[in-house]
Amino acid sequence: MMIQQLNNSVSKVSQQIYQVFQSSYKIEADLVGVESFPPLSRTVENIQASTTQFYGFIVEGELAGVIEISLNEESADNIAKTTLEIDSLTVSPLYFKQGIASRLIEFVLQNKPFEYAIVETAALNQPAVRLYEKHGFRVFKQFTPPHGIKKVALQRG
Repeated sequence: MMIQQLNNSVSKVSQQIYQVFQSSYKIEADLVGVESFPPLSRTVENIQASTTQFYGFIVEGELAGVIEISLNEESADNIAKTTLEIDSLTVSPLYFKQGIASRLIEFVLQNKPFEYAIVETAALNQPAVRLYEKHGFRVFKQFTPPHGIKKVALQRG
């Protein structure tokens, strides 16, 4: 078992990421009770063209989990602050309840420089909210984007 950066520009890798996203997000869509769930409309081509960073949790050669992040620098009063955004975190249902999501979160929190870390998830996805809270994130806003699925934003730092 190990965590490694994934080269999402490689077709085979982006297809593996896509498969994990699809299997995991279908379960989240059921959990929040929606037919149309925006992450499920993401394509292999979109993943392949993405400029975000992907890290995978590998179990016996299989991609078991994926965390996608971006680091954004903002300057205010000549002070640069880096925000770590967790853009997606998915675990293949075959590997649920094995601590993989926690290990991926800890990996990026320990290995990336940031002042703030933020993540958004569906408000009804209480397992995800609890997971992030366990890692020091706190809800700082609730909102409903145009697709109509109520979300929460959590921040650490």
